Amino acid sequence: MLGGVDLGAWGGDGCGMIDPIALHRSLLTIDTHIDIPWPEGPQFVDDTRRRVDLPKMQKGHMVAGCFAAYVPQSPRTPEGHASAYARAIAMLDFINLMGAGKARVCRTVDAIEKAHRDGATVIVPCVENGHALAGQPERVVEFARRGARYMTLSHNGHNVLCDSSNPRPDLNDGEKLHGGLSALGREAILEMNRNGLLVDVAHVSKASMMQAAEASRTPVLSTHSCIKALCDNPRNLDDEQLDVLRDVGGMVNITAVSGFLKAGAKPDQVTVADYVDHLDYAVKRIGLDHVGISSDFDGGGGFSGWKDASECGAMTAELVKRGYDAKAIAALWGGNFMRILRLAEQAAS
Repeated sequence: MLGGVDLGAWGGDGCGMIDPIALHRSLLTIDTHIDIPWPEGPQFVDDTRRRVDLPKMQKGHMVAGCFAAYVPQSPRTPEGHASAYARAIAMLDFINLMGAGKARVCRTVDAIEKAHRDGATVIVPCVENGHALAGQPERVVEFARRGARYMTLSHNGHNVLCDSSNPRPDLNDGEKLHGGLSALGREAILEMNRNGLLVDVAHVSKASMMQAAEASRTPVLSTHSCIKALCDNPRNLDDEQLDVLRDVGGMVNITAVSGFLKAGAKPDQVTVADYVDHLDYAVKRIGLDHVGISSDFDGGGGFSGWKDASECGAMTAELVKRGYDAKAIAALWGGNFMRILRLAEQAAS
Protein backbone atom coordinates (compact mmCIF):
# COMPACT_ATOMS: atom_id res chain seq x y z
CA MET A 1 0.00 0.00 0.00
CA LEU A 2 1.11 3.58 -0.70
CA GLY A 3 -1.17 6.41 0.33
CA GLY A 4 -4.01 3.94 0.87
CA VAL A 5 -3.87 2.61 -2.71
CA ASP A 6 -3.76 -1.13 -3.45
CA LEU A 7 -0.54 -1.36 -5.45
CA GLY A 8 -1.42 -4.70 -6.95
CA ALA A 9 -4.08 -3.03 -9.03
CA TRP A 10 -1.39 -0.90 -10.66
CA GLY A 11 1.17 -3.54 -11.57
CA GLY A 12 3.20 -3.31 -8.37
CA ASP A 13 6.33 -5.45 -8.19
CA GLY A 14 5.29 -7.10 -4.95
CA CYS A 15 7.81 -5.16 -2.91
CA GLY A 16 5.57 -2.23 -2.09
CA MET A 17 6.36 -0.19 -5.21
CA ILE A 18 4.05 1.13 -7.91
CA ASP A 19 4.98 0.17 -11.46
CA PRO A 20 4.93 3.63 -13.10
CA ILE A 21 4.50 2.25 -16.60
CA ALA A 22 1.43 0.20 -15.72
CA LEU A 23 0.01 3.06 -13.71
CA HIS A 24 0.59 5.58 -16.48
CA ARG A 25 -1.14 3.40 -19.07
CA SER A 26 -4.23 3.22 -16.83
CA LEU A 27 -4.66 6.97 -16.30
CA LEU A 28 -6.99 9.45 -17.96
CA THR A 29 -4.17 11.87 -18.75
CA ILE A 30 -5.01 15.40 -19.89
CA ASP A 31 -2.57 18.06 -21.08
CA THR A 32 -4.44 21.32 -20.55
CA HIS A 33 -2.58 23.47 -23.08
CA ILE A 34 -1.20 22.60 -26.52
CA ASP A 35 -0.74 24.82 -29.57
CA ILE A 36 -1.29 23.87 -33.19
CA PRO A 37 0.69 24.91 -36.29
CA TRP A 38 -1.14 27.67 -38.14
CA PRO A 39 -2.11 28.44 -40.84
CA GLU A 40 -0.20 25.51 -42.33
CA GLY A 41 1.62 22.60 -40.83
CA PRO A 42 1.93 18.82 -40.76
CA GLN A 43 -1.22 16.81 -40.27
CA PHE A 44 -2.12 15.85 -36.71
CA VAL A 45 -2.75 12.20 -37.59
CA ASP A 46 0.76 11.74 -39.04
CA ASP A 47 4.04 11.10 -37.21
CA THR A 48 5.69 14.50 -37.61
CA ARG A 49 8.27 16.86 -36.10
CA ARG A 50 5.55 18.44 -34.01
CA ARG A 51 5.80 17.89 -30.28
CA VAL A 52 2.20 16.68 -30.29
CA ASP A 53 0.57 14.56 -32.94
CA LEU A 54 -1.67 11.50 -32.76
CA PRO A 55 1.14 8.88 -32.88
CA LYS A 56 3.07 10.66 -30.10
CA MET A 57 -0.06 10.98 -27.95
CA GLN A 58 -0.73 7.27 -28.36
CA LYS A 59 2.88 6.30 -27.67
CA GLY A 60 3.06 8.46 -24.53
CA HIS A 61 -0.50 7.65 -23.43
CA MET A 62 -1.65 11.25 -23.50
CA VAL A 63 -5.36 10.50 -23.58
CA ALA A 64 -6.61 14.06 -24.06
CA GLY A 65 -5.18 17.38 -25.13
CA CYS A 66 -6.66 20.85 -24.91
CA PHE A 67 -5.75 22.36 -28.28
CA ALA A 68 -5.75 26.15 -28.39
CA ALA A 69 -7.01 28.46 -31.09
CA TYR A 70 -4.24 30.95 -30.32
CA VAL A 71 -4.72 34.56 -31.38
CA PRO A 72 -1.66 36.81 -31.01
CA GLN A 73 -2.28 40.28 -29.69
CA SER A 74 -2.61 42.89 -32.43
CA PRO A 75 -3.70 46.55 -32.38
CA ARG A 76 -6.96 47.17 -30.52
CA THR A 77 -8.56 48.57 -33.65
CA PRO A 78 -11.56 47.51 -35.75
CA GLU A 79 -9.19 45.91 -38.23
CA GLY A 80 -7.20 44.13 -35.53
CA HIS A 81 -10.35 42.88 -33.87
CA ALA A 82 -11.91 41.63 -37.11
CA SER A 83 -8.76 39.70 -37.98
CA ALA A 84 -8.51 38.20 -34.48
CA TYR A 85 -12.11 36.95 -34.48
CA ALA A 86 -11.82 35.48 -37.97
CA ARG A 87 -8.63 33.66 -37.02
CA ALA A 88 -10.17 32.20 -33.86
CA ILE A 89 -13.22 30.88 -35.72
CA ALA A 90 -11.07 29.38 -38.48
CA MET A 91 -8.76 27.73 -35.94
CA LEU A 92 -11.64 26.26 -33.92
CA ASP A 93 -13.14 24.86 -37.11
CA PHE A 94 -9.75 23.35 -37.95
CA ILE A 95 -9.37 21.84 -34.47
CA ASN A 96 -12.78 20.21 -34.84
CA LEU A 97 -11.58 18.49 -38.02
CA MET A 98 -8.09 17.68 -36.74
CA GLY A 99 -8.69 14.09 -35.75
CA ALA A 100 -9.85 13.08 -39.23
CA GLY A 101 -11.94 10.27 -37.74
CA LYS A 102 -8.97 8.85 -35.80
CA ALA A 103 -9.44 10.93 -32.63
CA ARG A 104 -12.55 12.25 -30.93
CA VAL A 105 -13.42 15.88 -30.38
CA CYS A 106 -15.12 15.91 -26.96
CA ARG A 107 -17.19 18.75 -25.58
CA THR A 108 -18.24 17.33 -22.21
CA VAL A 109 -16.68 15.54 -19.27
CA ASP A 110 -18.92 12.53 -19.89
CA ALA A 111 -17.73 12.36 -23.50
CA ILE A 112 -14.08 12.52 -22.43
CA GLU A 113 -14.61 9.74 -19.88
CA LYS A 114 -16.39 7.55 -22.44
CA ALA A 115 -13.61 8.10 -24.98
CA HIS A 116 -11.09 6.97 -22.37
CA ARG A 117 -13.10 3.83 -21.65
CA ASP A 118 -13.21 3.17 -25.40
CA GLY A 119 -9.46 3.62 -25.77
CA ALA A 120 -9.81 6.71 -27.97
CA THR A 121 -7.61 9.81 -28.11
CA VAL A 122 -9.39 13.06 -27.24
CA ILE A 123 -9.23 16.57 -28.69
CA VAL A 124 -10.66 19.40 -26.56
CA PRO A 125 -10.97 22.80 -28.34
CA CYS A 126 -10.03 26.00 -26.48
CA VAL A 127 -9.29 29.66 -27.23
CA GLU A 128 -6.16 31.56 -26.17
CA ASN A 129 -6.51 35.34 -25.90
CA GLY A 130 -9.77 37.16 -25.30
CA HIS A 131 -8.69 39.55 -28.09
CA ALA A 132 -10.43 36.94 -30.25
CA LEU A 133 -13.82 38.25 -29.07
CA ALA A 134 -13.13 41.51 -30.91
CA GLY A 135 -14.64 43.47 -28.03
CA GLN A 136 -17.98 41.66 -28.28
CA PRO A 137 -18.51 39.36 -25.27
CA GLU A 138 -21.62 37.80 -26.84
CA ARG A 139 -19.32 36.06 -29.34
CA VAL A 140 -18.44 33.59 -26.58
CA VAL A 141 -21.53 31.77 -27.87
CA GLU A 142 -19.81 31.12 -31.21
CA PHE A 143 -16.78 29.68 -29.45
CA ALA A 144 -19.01 27.46 -27.30
CA ARG A 145 -20.83 26.20 -30.40
CA ARG A 146 -17.47 25.04 -31.70
CA GLY A 147 -16.76 23.14 -28.51
CA ALA A 148 -14.38 25.54 -26.75
CA ARG A 149 -14.08 24.60 -23.08
CA TYR A 150 -11.98 27.50 -21.87
CA MET A 151 -10.72 30.87 -23.01
CA THR A 152 -7.49 32.48 -21.85
CA LEU A 153 -8.39 36.10 -21.12
CA SER A 154 -5.22 37.61 -22.62
CA HIS A 155 -1.86 36.80 -24.12
CA ASN A 156 1.24 39.01 -24.36
CA GLY A 157 -0.15 42.53 -24.56
CA HIS A 158 -3.17 44.23 -23.05
CA ASN A 159 -6.52 43.74 -24.76
CA VAL A 160 -9.92 45.33 -24.30
CA LEU A 161 -10.88 42.75 -21.65
CA CYS A 162 -7.95 42.97 -19.25
CA ASP A 163 -4.32 43.79 -18.58
CA SER A 164 -1.62 41.29 -19.47
CA SER A 165 1.30 40.18 -17.32
CA ASN A 166 3.49 41.07 -20.30
CA PRO A 167 2.68 44.51 -21.77
CA ARG A 168 3.71 45.09 -25.38
CA PRO A 169 5.65 48.35 -25.89
CA ASP A 170 5.47 47.76 -29.65
CA LEU A 171 1.67 48.09 -29.31
CA ASN A 172 2.06 51.21 -27.15
CA ASP A 173 1.18 49.37 -23.95
CA GLY A 174 1.94 51.00 -20.65
CA GLU A 175 2.29 48.98 -17.48
CA LYS A 176 -1.50 49.08 -17.10
CA LEU A 177 -4.46 49.75 -19.37
CA HIS A 178 -7.48 49.02 -17.16
CA GLY A 179 -5.93 48.30 -13.77
CA GLY A 180 -7.16 44.71 -14.11
CA LEU A 181 -10.44 43.79 -15.80
CA SER A 182 -12.40 46.22 -17.95
CA ALA A 183 -16.20 46.36 -17.95
CA LEU A 184 -16.08 44.32 -21.17
CA GLY A 185 -13.87 41.80 -19.42
CA ARG A 186 -16.42 41.32 -16.67
CA GLU A 187 -19.17 40.86 -19.27
CA ALA A 188 -17.03 38.30 -21.08
CA ILE A 189 -16.53 36.30 -17.87
CA LEU A 190 -20.29 36.19 -17.28
CA GLU A 191 -20.82 35.02 -20.86
CA MET A 192 -18.22 32.32 -20.33
CA ASN A 193 -19.99 31.23 -17.15
CA ARG A 194 -23.33 31.10 -18.98
CA ASN A 195 -21.86 29.04 -21.83
CA GLY A 196 -19.78 26.57 -19.83
CA LEU A 197 -16.30 27.90 -20.66
CA LEU A 198 -13.72 27.96 -17.91
CA VAL A 199 -11.93 31.27 -17.29
CA ASP A 200 -8.20 30.85 -17.89
CA VAL A 201 -5.99 33.43 -16.15
CA ALA A 202 -2.65 32.37 -17.66
CA HIS A 203 -0.92 35.44 -19.17
CA VAL A 204 -3.02 38.02 -17.31
CA SER A 205 -1.70 40.58 -14.83
CA LYS A 206 -2.00 39.90 -11.12
CA ALA A 207 -4.79 42.48 -10.75
CA SER A 208 -6.67 40.93 -13.70
CA MET A 209 -6.26 37.47 -12.20
CA MET A 210 -7.48 38.46 -8.74
CA GLN A 211 -10.48 40.32 -10.15
CA ALA A 212 -11.37 37.46 -12.50
CA ALA A 213 -11.34 34.99 -9.61
CA GLU A 214 -13.82 37.21 -7.78
CA ALA A 215 -16.02 37.93 -10.81
CA SER A 216 -16.42 34.38 -12.09
CA ARG A 217 -19.27 32.21 -10.83
CA THR A 218 -17.17 29.11 -11.51
CA PRO A 219 -13.59 28.34 -10.43
CA VAL A 220 -10.89 30.00 -12.52
CA LEU A 221 -7.65 28.28 -13.46
CA SER A 222 -4.31 28.95 -15.02
CA THR A 223 -3.88 26.33 -17.73
CA HIS A 224 -0.14 26.91 -18.16
CA SER A 225 1.86 28.79 -15.53
CA CYS A 226 4.66 28.10 -13.04
CA ILE A 227 5.55 29.20 -9.52
CA LYS A 228 7.01 32.65 -8.92
CA ALA A 229 8.70 31.67 -5.66
CA LEU A 230 10.86 29.24 -7.66
CA CYS A 231 11.32 31.35 -10.78
CA ASP A 232 10.67 35.09 -10.74
CA ASN A 233 8.98 35.63 -14.10
CA PRO A 234 5.97 37.90 -14.85
CA ARG A 235 4.10 34.88 -16.22
CA ASN A 236 4.37 32.94 -12.96
CA LEU A 237 2.00 32.99 -9.99
CA ASP A 238 2.97 34.25 -6.55
CA ASP A 239 1.76 32.78 -3.26
CA GLU A 240 -1.15 35.20 -2.95
CA GLN A 241 -2.40 34.23 -6.38
CA LEU A 242 -2.05 30.54 -5.59
CA ASP A 243 -4.04 31.02 -2.39
CA VAL A 244 -6.82 32.74 -4.33
CA LEU A 245 -7.01 29.84 -6.79
CA ARG A 246 -7.43 27.49 -3.83
CA ASP A 247 -10.02 29.70 -2.17
CA VAL A 248 -12.27 29.80 -5.26
CA GLY A 249 -11.86 26.07 -5.95
CA GLY A 250 -9.66 26.61 -9.00
CA MET A 251 -6.26 25.27 -9.97
CA VAL A 252 -2.87 25.92 -11.53
CA ASN A 253 -1.54 23.63 -14.24
CA ILE A 254 2.24 23.75 -14.22
CA THR A 255 3.68 24.36 -17.69
CA ALA A 256 6.78 22.91 -19.35
CA VAL A 257 8.30 26.17 -20.62
CA SER A 258 11.93 26.07 -19.53
CA GLY A 259 12.26 29.80 -18.86
CA PHE A 260 9.28 29.70 -16.50
CA LEU A 261 10.75 26.75 -14.58
CA LYS A 262 14.32 28.06 -14.20
CA ALA A 263 15.29 31.67 -14.84
CA GLY A 264 17.00 32.05 -18.19
CA ALA A 265 17.18 28.30 -18.74
CA LYS A 266 17.18 26.64 -22.14
CA PRO A 267 15.21 23.41 -22.67
CA ASP A 268 18.29 21.20 -22.33
CA GLN A 269 19.02 22.78 -18.94
CA VAL A 270 15.68 21.73 -17.40
CA THR A 271 14.63 18.27 -16.23
CA VAL A 272 11.45 16.51 -15.20
CA ALA A 273 12.63 16.88 -11.60
CA ASP A 274 12.78 20.68 -12.03
CA TYR A 275 9.22 20.60 -13.33
CA VAL A 276 7.94 18.50 -10.43
CA ASP A 277 9.63 20.89 -7.99
CA HIS A 278 7.07 23.49 -9.13
CA LEU A 279 4.25 21.00 -8.90
CA ASP A 280 5.38 19.96 -5.40
CA TYR A 281 5.49 23.58 -4.26
CA ALA A 282 1.92 24.20 -5.43
CA VAL A 283 0.64 20.98 -3.83
CA LYS A 284 2.22 21.89 -0.49
CA ARG A 285 0.99 25.48 -0.68
CA ILE A 286 -2.63 25.03 -1.81
CA GLY A 287 -3.37 21.31 -1.77
CA LEU A 288 -3.42 18.47 -4.24
CA ASP A 289 -6.95 19.26 -5.48
CA HIS A 290 -5.79 22.54 -7.01
CA VAL A 291 -2.81 21.45 -9.14
CA GLY A 292 -2.43 19.84 -12.55
CA ILE A 293 -0.12 19.20 -15.49
CA SER A 294 0.29 20.99 -18.82
CA SER A 295 3.01 21.34 -21.43
CA ASP A 296 2.44 24.25 -23.84
CA PHE A 297 3.89 21.89 -26.44
CA ASP A 298 4.22 23.45 -29.89
CA GLY A 299 3.97 26.82 -28.16
CA GLY A 300 7.32 26.91 -26.38
CA GLY A 301 7.04 24.01 -23.96
CA GLY A 302 9.32 21.00 -23.74
CA PHE A 303 12.60 20.16 -22.03
CA SER A 304 15.07 17.34 -21.44
CA GLY A 305 13.08 14.26 -20.44
CA TRP A 306 9.71 15.60 -21.57
CA LYS A 307 10.40 16.92 -25.04
CA ASP A 308 7.11 15.81 -26.60
CA ALA A 309 3.90 13.89 -25.97
CA SER A 310 5.60 10.53 -26.41
CA GLU A 311 7.48 11.05 -23.12
CA CYS A 312 4.54 11.68 -20.78
CA GLY A 313 5.36 8.54 -18.82
CA ALA A 314 8.45 10.25 -17.44
CA MET A 315 6.21 12.62 -15.49
CA THR A 316 4.34 9.75 -13.86
CA ALA A 317 7.62 8.01 -13.03
CA GLU A 318 8.95 11.10 -11.25
CA LEU A 319 5.70 11.49 -9.29
CA VAL A 320 5.88 7.85 -8.18
CA LYS A 321 9.52 8.37 -7.19
CA ARG A 322 8.48 11.26 -4.95
CA GLY A 323 5.85 9.22 -3.16
CA TYR A 324 2.63 10.33 -4.86
CA ASP A 325 0.13 7.49 -4.85
CA ALA A 326 -2.04 6.37 -7.76
CA LYS A 327 -5.06 8.42 -6.70
CA ALA A 328 -2.98 11.58 -6.36
CA ILE A 329 -1.28 11.07 -9.72
CA ALA A 330 -4.65 10.53 -11.40
CA ALA A 331 -5.88 13.81 -9.92
CA LEU A 332 -2.81 15.72 -11.11
CA TRP A 333 -2.91 14.22 -14.60
CA GLY A 334 -6.51 15.20 -15.29
CA GLY A 335 -8.89 14.45 -12.45
CA ASN A 336 -8.71 17.94 -10.98
CA PHE A 337 -9.24 19.57 -14.37
CA MET A 338 -12.25 17.32 -15.05
CA ARG A 339 -13.72 18.33 -11.70
CA ILE A 340 -13.76 22.03 -12.47
CA LEU A 341 -14.77 21.41 -16.08
CA ARG A 342 -17.86 19.61 -14.77
CA LEU A 343 -18.60 22.54 -12.46
CA ALA A 344 -18.52 24.85 -15.47
CA GLU A 345 -20.94 22.55 -17.31
CA GLN A 346 -23.29 22.47 -14.36
CA ALA A 347 -23.26 26.25 -13.98
CA ALA A 348 -24.13 26.65 -17.65
CA SER A 349 -27.02 24.18 -17.46
